[in-house]
Amino acid sequence: MATPRTLTDVPARLDRLPWSGFHRLVVAALGITWILDGLEVTLAGSVAAALQTSPRLHLTAEQVGLTGSAYLVGAVLGSLFFGHLTDRLGRKKLFNVTLGVYLTATAATALSWNFESFLFFRFMTGAGIGGEYSAINSAIQELIPARLRGRTDLAINGSFWVGAAAGALVSVPLLDPNLVGPDVGWRLAFGSGAILGLFILYLRRFLPESPRWLMIHGREGEARTVVEEIESRVIAGGHRELPSYEPTLSLGNPHRLTLSSVARTLLRHYPGRTTLGLVLMASQAFIYNAIFFTYALVLTQFYGVAADRVGLYILPFAVGNFLGPLLLGPLFDTFGRKPMIAITYMLSGVLLAVTAQLFQMGLLSATTQTALWTAVFFFASAAASAAYLTVGECFPLEVRALTIALFYAFGTLLGGVGGPWLFGVLIEHGGRGEIVYGYFLGAALMVVAALVELRLGVKAERKSLEDVAPPLSSVV
Repeated sequence: MATPRTLTDVPARLDRLPWSGFHRLVVAALGITWILDGLEVTLAGSVAAALQTSPRLHLTAEQVGLTGSAYLVGAVLGSLFFGHLTDRLGRKKLFNVTLGVYLTATAATALSWNFESFLFFRFMTGAGIGGEYSAINSAIQELIPARLRGRTDLAINGSFWVGAAAGALVSVPLLDPNLVGPDVGWRLAFGSGAILGLFILYLRRFLPESPRWLMIHGREGEARTVVEEIESRVIAGGHRELPSYEPTLSLGNPHRLTLSSVARTLLRHYPGRTTLGLVLMASQAFIYNAIFFTYALVLTQFYGVAADRVGLYILPFAVGNFLGPLLLGPLFDTFGRKPMIAITYMLSGVLLAVTAQLFQMGLLSATTQTALWTAVFFFASAAASAAYLTVGECFPLEVRALTIALFYAFGTLLGGVGGPWLFGVLIEHGGRGEIVYGYFLGAALMVVAALVELRLGVKAERKSLEDVAPPLSSVV
């Protein structure tokens, strides 16, 4: 019996759209997730020293590292759980759920009364952010036109550092002992994340379900209705004539998502892309989480920076991290994914090794250390953003959210969870030599990732998602 076919024009209609107010809304309402994560991570790093002097918590350097690891473990488990639900139930349905988990947990973090409670609430905050990653990454890529997908995705991922900069600015007055008590400032800092989350809830009311998700779940009529609404918004925004298009995708019966089908897709159909995704995610996760979660501890213990001044050193670092993907992003759509990913990974690894050597030799001050880290992560930020872009666009629509979650989970477990704990232990021992080993390890991982990209990279620039990886339900 022949498989019934449906010729759909949904992808072609979405990819031919000009940039419009609708796309800016997508970026603002969904991309703000990275701002939240940046805010959370920066606050955790900025208040590290304050948590050690807090009369209620009084954490050790190793315990601070453990809370960073707890946040990441929560993000891993949250991404897997909510990623599976996102592919089954839809992108839009999970937006408010994951955001609600984040809001509740970060507000509860501000009320922590001991190490155990702080550890648990950081875990739950991570679970909310991890769930956001899988739902948001998939939705953004499915709504942005193919020719602009690379630069938009990189800029959105880079907005993590807008949150980082905000966290750095907020932490300065809140950690000033002359303005706020030692057990109050860090609580207000975490509470600020919940306030930002409330604003996001309002923005997401105006976003539709992903038409591509509706299309592959046998809801072609609903998908076309959503596309028509999007086109109406684009036309109302001043684009009177839309480019022509041709239906290019034929779909059969909806694919039934199972763990075996996911494993078959990753290991049998796309083994090279699976290896590539793991390497890219693990390497960037290690250097980011290992270094950034202990950033404040290095500044305070090795350079004598006061706890309430740490935010001032994080601010230029955050600006460099944001400018990297923003300025380099267009090259990922023009010069190409493969060469740009390899270049950014290689440069960040080499520069990190040089910085580590100078740190070990004692030739740096707090200012020059920050300047060099800023240069390293100008490229590393673009590289890390490209890792999320790669794992999102290189696998079929039916498993996109869960695939993003799986790569985020494995990459973070391999490179991120142990990193903050490892560096916390190294800093606790008090020697530069021990810490440098961690920096060299991170540099080596980035160089290896660059070489793997050259071998296994995918040329996905300016191509429809369905051309990069045909849906599992597509019919030739």
